[in-house]
Amino acid sequence: MTPGRLWSLLGAALGIAGVLAGGLALRRGKGALVALVTGVAGGVVGGWVVAAAEGGPGTGYGIVGGYAALVIGLVAVALGGLAVARSRGFVGGRR
Repeated sequence: MTPGRLWSLLGAALGIAGVLAGGLALRRGKGALVALVTGVAGGVVGGWVVAAAEGGPGTGYGIVGGYAALVIGLVAVALGGLAVARSRGFVGGRR
């Protein structure tokens, strides 16, 4: 296990935690900030891994996991943003 792969796994784990928090925030109305923060953190870590990688897929730099973490982090940010918009009454006509 190389450091690049470990960092990409960390970023993906943060992103997945953000997606789960975003899903719960959409369902219950609480936890949108957690989804935003963990999604941004996962995306930043994934972007850093991609930027620092010196080789392509299969070289041990974790570039595939970095791209996955970047995408998962963006999904978490989108879910968190949607949950914030719903809680403020901008989406879904909840008020």
